[in-house]
Amino acid sequence: MKKLNYTFKNPELLELALTQSGANAQHNNERLEFVGDRVLGLSVAALLYEMFPDEHEGELARRHAMLVSTETLARVATKLGVDKHVRHGHMTAGRNMHIYADAMEAVFGAIFIDGGFDVVQNIIVDLWRDLAAADITAPKDPKTALQEFVQKSTSGALPVYEYLDATGASHQPVFNVRVSAMGRSATGSGATKKAASAAAAEELLKILAF
Repeated sequence: MKKLNYTFKNPELLELALTQSGANAQHNNERLEFVGDRVLGLSVAALLYEMFPDEHEGELARRHAMLVSTETLARVATKLGVDKHVRHGHMTAGRNMHIYADAMEAVFGAIFIDGGFDVVQNIIVDLWRDLAAADITAPKDPKTALQEFVQKSTSGALPVYEYLDATGASHQPVFNVRVSAMGRSATGSGATKKAASAAAAEELLKILAF
């Protein structure tokens, strides 16, 4: 774990961060993962705000979703060697990535508890700046971005779109759409059903990504 460039004052926090619930039902990394998820989200959001001053909220949200996705976290965990130290129970096929990603978030949570926000933010920024800079193409459209984010997080589930009653004048209706995924939902409006769907997807992506 030397690649993190951090020495724990309380090494037991690191041990806990690397213990998956399958290995210990009572003393595991789930609480630290909860904290680390929020620390990572805020740190990456602040980084994107600095790096892409001309992008609007929706574009930043789509970048953010990609950078805090299970796939990205698992890749960072493997790069740092976190995957080699995770204590887990029975490793079912396809769960490796989620377990490594969860452990990575838990490690960030542990660093936050042990050393404070500034310390963990600096570590995250050092790890994520190149990842953010590598994506020089325009972010994907909201519906595609949402679908990929949800699929990576829920092993294949797809967002569900519901077309609501149109509002406004009959000659110039405003279409309304609700999209649901991962237990959350959001609505969007637009001059066409396609535009309303995209707006709803963008709103839900903001909710799920942050």
